[in-house]
Amino acid sequence: MANSNHQTAYDLSMNEVMKPPISTDALACYQALKAHDARFDGRFFVGVSSTRIYCRPVCRVKIPKFENCRFFDHAALAESAGYRPCMRCRPELAPQNLPWSSQDASRTLALQAARWLDEPLAWGETSPSIARLAAHLGVSDRHVRRLFEAQFGVSPLQYLQTRRLLTAKQLLTDTDMPTSHIAHASGFGSVRRFSDAFLTHYRLNPSALRKISKIGKSAQGSTKTDFQPGVAKQKDWPCSTVKLSYRPPYNFAWMLAFFKKRQLDAVEEINGNFATEFIANKGINTPARWSFSYHFDGELYAGWLSVKFHATEPNLQLQVSDSLRPVLPQVIRQVRALLDLDADPMAINNVLAAKFDSDDATAGIRVPGCLNGFELAVRAILGQQVTVAAGRTLAQRVVNAFGSTIETPFPALTRLFPTPEALAAASGEALGSLGIVKQRQAAIVALARAVASKELALHPGVDIEATMTQLRDLPGVGDWTAQYIAMRALRWPDAFVAGDVVLHKAIGLLNLEPKLSPAKAAAAALEASQPWRPWRSYAVMRAWNKLN
Repeated sequence: MANSNHQTAYDLSMNEVMKPPISTDALACYQALKAHDARFDGRFFVGVSSTRIYCRPVCRVKIPKFENCRFFDHAALAESAGYRPCMRCRPELAPQNLPWSSQDASRTLALQAARWLDEPLAWGETSPSIARLAAHLGVSDRHVRRLFEAQFGVSPLQYLQTRRLLTAKQLLTDTDMPTSHIAHASGFGSVRRFSDAFLTHYRLNPSALRKISKIGKSAQGSTKTDFQPGVAKQKDWPCSTVKLSYRPPYNFAWMLAFFKKRQLDAVEEINGNFATEFIANKGINTPARWSFSYHFDGELYAGWLSVKFHATEPNLQLQVSDSLRPVLPQVIRQVRALLDLDADPMAINNVLAAKFDSDDATAGIRVPGCLNGFELAVRAILGQQVTVAAGRTLAQRVVNAFGSTIETPFPALTRLFPTPEALAAASGEALGSLGIVKQRQAAIVALARAVASKELALHPGVDIEATMTQLRDLPGVGDWTAQYIAMRALRWPDAFVAGDVVLHKAIGLLNLEPKLSPAKAAAAALEASQPWRPWRSYAVMRAWNKLN
């Protein structure tokens, strides 16, 4: 943490949302670099001219002289300037930084383009291209290039290339996947193209980088994973282990308690006394686990994943079954979304602190995501106008009736959440026997058919407004459900459940005289929320937390 003489100066300079690269405050960045402050991890990178290497602000190497430092808003900009990623701090582990705006239309469009490039599910069966990106955004090729370069300082393809190279670097460093598999998993069309890109950008071939990484780990005394397969039916259960970082503060006790309250048996395993462990600063001793399936490139991959937060450092350990190795980069992205690891608490708290507490516990509250947008949408429909416990009971019955079985080393993980195809074919009688009323039966079947036919996509790379309109057009899906899905499945930070009664109570609307009607309360909540933009999803979570 920075010393007090410099803390206020760089906090004030950096608290504003980052602007294009030329405006990055070099002195403020240098103070954050000297402090190794994890709150700024991923908000900028520092290139050292004497070594031509770029680092995260948390890097523990000797601090370079100020005159040898250049500061970049993102990794692609550093790489386009000719810098190579540091082998020690590993820039590929930094949380992503895509600051949102609800006012600047050009900037919003550029950010939507970046989200599309980051989301392989948005690409369909072919590789991404500028033409397809422009068509998705509804603008010309030239316009999307111009807006993207104005915002990020690099072209869309340069941005995508950097993301692919950093993904490959993480897989080379953290796993023993064959190079040919890494080339395909990280998005390169061939091993030769992958090797050429690696050599051009990093001046190392992939095998040389892997060798250097192993030497570095040995020098640091790295040990093998502590994964214990438990009662695994006398089988070997190999897995891949990777590290994921986030910006503190992070209230992981609150996050895991949120998931535990909604846990579905056989699909999730979330144990532990989180509040006690969090207060004692011991980390979460018991890993949280999920079964997981992922459709990609015409194939269905199924397996399990396990997450364990580090006790004192802003990172966590992710273990993924080898059955999911071909889609490991996508799994990593889904887990980052599930746990909201790319959130920027400083930027969010700067907007919300006036209304909500600004201590670390509150500032560390994130928006829980999901591993599967369809699953989240089904659970949102089942949770309409009932308690969390009642919605969980209905969802559990759906899993028991329609979920397929899966073999894992964990006795508590034995099923996958039902696929869209399974629920699209479900009869009203079968759903009704589970206690689901007719209105929600129709909503679930309509949702499942739309997703199964690919008419509706529920992932962060979609057009938010268009997708929410599609959701509202489904029978039995209103604005509350659409906003909730946008908040958690589409990862939209400005979603707002204006009609939520718990939200009304938390912000004091139920205490007004005369008593407001539901419609007037929703309108009042919407008006009150305007100062919280573009972080209203986080405001909702903080409001709900006040009543827990």
